[in-house]
Amino acid sequence: MSAHQRPSISGFTFIRNGVDFGFPFEASIRSLLPLVDEFVIAVGLGHDGTLERIQALNDPKIRIVETVWNERMAERGFVYAQQKMIAQYSCTGDWAFYLEGDEVLHEAELDAIRASVDRHHANPAVEALVFDYLHFYGAPSWIATSPAWYRRECRLIRNTIRSYAPDGQFWVVMDKHKRGRTPQAALANAHIYHYGPVRKVHYMQGKMDLVNKYWNKTPPKVDYSQIDAQAVQQIGRASCRERV
Repeated sequence: MSAHQRPSISGFTFIRNGVDFGFPFEASIRSLLPLVDEFVIAVGLGHDGTLERIQALNDPKIRIVETVWNERMAERGFVYAQQKMIAQYSCTGDWAFYLEGDEVLHEAELDAIRASVDRHHANPAVEALVFDYLHFYGAPSWIATSPAWYRRECRLIRNTIRSYAPDGQFWVVMDKHKRGRTPQAALANAHIYHYGPVRKVHYMQGKMDLVNKYWNKTPPKVDYSQIDAQAVQQIGRASCRERV
């Protein structure tokens, strides 16, 4: 398949007050940019300079959509679905890659992702690609391994099917009237490195306070020391540096 015949890929995400909550959103954006033809970012109205930092990346692939969040929406994280879909509905590629502001790709795996898209594009039965997850916890030298943490998730989906995200994290395909289903997916043969739970406690607590507001729940107190020792695994320092 020649370069001009390759299916196009849009990257997209949403973010608001990423600086205040310690999101590594600049590193996240940079990690995906080499793979995509455009990167749509829904940036919510904030006060901490997140918009200005994204603008300062000064990459022609980046397209910013400025939004205002509905602060009264406290129904099962639906405000996140709204923001995610604002960004996705602005994508123009054949495929759409959703990467959250605390998730990073490894540059060594970009070719494998591209190859997976090229391999499956002609097969309409493959609607999405699934990534293996590494959830870092407390420090970049520890990963969460308990079943409570999702091991795999769809992050790359055909942008030519009727897809919808009910709460931001996952998609349903609406190919039947009023009925949704999970996408038919193949393996991307790559990882997503999730650094959210590595943030300093005050950043993480601020994020949890906000998230639970939109889920109409009482936020838990963040205390990394309270995790079950059997639910985490230490990795070598060299391995950790290779993944950043």
